[in-house]
Amino acid sequence: MDFLELAKARCTTRGFTDEEISKIDLDRILSIGRVAPSACNRQPQRIIVVQDPENLTKVQKAYQTFGSQCVLIVCRDTRNELIRPFDQKCSGDLDIGIVCDHMLLAARELGIGSVMVGLFDLNIIRREFGIPEYIEPTALLILGYPEKGFLNPERHSAERKPISQTVMYESYAETVSI
Repeated sequence: MDFLELAKARCTTRGFTDEEISKIDLDRILSIGRVAPSACNRQPQRIIVVQDPENLTKVQKAYQTFGSQCVLIVCRDTRNELIRPFDQKCSGDLDIGIVCDHMLLAARELGIGSVMVGLFDLNIIRREFGIPEYIEPTALLILGYPEKGFLNPERHSAERKPISQTVMYESYAETVSI
């Protein structure tokens, strides 16, 4: 499928079968995350693959897993981040977002559903998985085979704002109120 079709086919999945993701498919997803670009090629991502039922229970203390048999705890190493000198903004979260997006799209291409979660208790994740202070748990990627299938890829025509409301040329011009 071409990239626009793939991007439209990708959707949030909340509810998974108990089928495990094959090692080949998981390795492909992780390999695609590995080649994602990052600021100055710093590659801050550190990914913990969680598949053991006991460890999945540990994740569930911080956030629900919707029956998934595989959760990726995507962390960022804060020791070598690129900091924008003008306002001290760190590139780490952007870098992690790119890595996650690559992996989410890779999963969908393989027929694997996903949900990316940022609203979890990072202190629980840190404690349960022995993560040092300089490594920041940033996102959970919850992966699996959808219990109820995938959403219709044509849903975007009704669910997304028209491009005229989100894209401006040459300068900022508010076209619609929020």
